[in-house]
Amino acid sequence: MTLAFTWGNLADLALSIFLIAVGLGLGYAFLRLAATFSRLTTFVGRTEKEILPVITKVGGTVDRVNEQLDKVDQMTDSAVDAVTSVDTAVRTVSRAVSRPVQKLAGFAAGAKFGAADLKAHHNLRGAVDAAKEAAARREHDLAEEIGEASDN
Repeated sequence: MTLAFTWGNLADLALSIFLIAVGLGLGYAFLRLAATFSRLTTFVGRTEKEILPVITKVGGTVDRVNEQLDKVDQMTDSAVDAVTSVDTAVRTVSRAVSRPVQKLAGFAAGAKFGAADLKAHHNLRGAVDAAKEAAARREHDLAEEIGEASDN
């Protein structure tokens, strides 16, 4: 029996050795990959155990904050209502007081101008007319001033 070793046999032997080396390399890589996946699974499990209670606490805290914000919203609405009521009351009192003040200022201006006109011209009818005109002018001017002040 002769053992003949040909180039084809050498190529088959080289290919066999290569495939064995590739198989061993892939086996080692898969073993390392399995260890990495095992560590990753453990990490995810621990993280889940630690994070879920925190998420639950955060959810409760958000609920309590929302309740407090609802209370603040009600307080703000009450404050706005109170300010509106005060504004209405102040405007009502202002209107009630401003008309008599206008009349009094008109009367004072009319008396002043009427007296000055009577002294200057010695005509009672002319003095009364001047007084009425001065009083009306002063009431009108004061009404405009009050209107401008309330617009600002």
